[in-house]
Amino acid sequence: MLSQPSDTAAPEAPGGPTQSTSSSPRSTNSAPSTSASKSSSSSSSAQLPRIIENDPARTGFDPKTAWWINYFKILTGGINQEGAFHYREWRYREREAEDCARCEQYRDWAFAHSPTVRFLREKVEALNGTLDKNNVVCRRCPARLTDDGQVHRSSGGFSPANGILICANEVRNRNHLEDTLAHEMVHAWDHLRWKVDWVGDKDLKHAACTEIRAAMLSGECRWTREAWTRGNWTITQQFQDCVRRRAVQSVLARPRCKDDVQAVKVVNQVWDSCFSDTRPFDEVYR
Repeated sequence: MLSQPSDTAAPEAPGGPTQSTSSSPRSTNSAPSTSASKSSSSSSSAQLPRIIENDPARTGFDPKTAWWINYFKILTGGINQEGAFHYREWRYREREAEDCARCEQYRDWAFAHSPTVRFLREKVEALNGTLDKNNVVCRRCPARLTDDGQVHRSSGGFSPANGILICANEVRNRNHLEDTLAHEMVHAWDHLRWKVDWVGDKDLKHAACTEIRAAMLSGECRWTREAWTRGNWTITQQFQDCVRRRAVQSVLARPRCKDDVQAVKVVNQVWDSCFSDTRPFDEVYR
């Protein structure tokens, strides 16, 4: 499943973007989590950082203790940063039903009222595809803390075989869901419009191009989002830098990508043509 900048593995979503044509879409993965062949995944798994599990003696966080006590310990320094990560994931598990219900409410609003989402939905339907509540689903997406100190999260993902996944526990508000959904719908449109090599079996240029387009067209790189959410107050080239950065992050998360040097290289190779391609929009709308 392709996901937005992060290599968090996400649960599969049922059935998705359905086509009325007889040919079935190839099974692929979105930005961060694409399934590789057994041989390649087994060889690469040895190189992956180890996932860190919670140890109350080391972190100070004990899931058997009341949430408010753990929260107070975080405020007073009784729980370290690693423990705070595990506390957050624990609270996400506790609030899963509430988060999913809120996410579905935002999704339904976007389908009904968001100009970007409604436009992309029409364009997907024009290519004999269907995106609705049956294959755009909200689920909790567990994050991973690895022994290299990195936290891997995902806001959503797209899988040609399953549809669009929105990570309910990562959705901050209705605008955030709108951006995330639009990002994945650009992937869906690209899948129906072209034969995209999502995994990168031949090369990673297809992956780089669709990530550039999704970051550019979804609205996730507009100035207000960069400034208020990510603390990037740069004025000059802010939009281009955001699109490039997020595309590199998504390409780097693919199993076929060797390192950040290759990710930057392949994004640069397709940048000019893909950054200027605003289809199905006439121009960058958001």
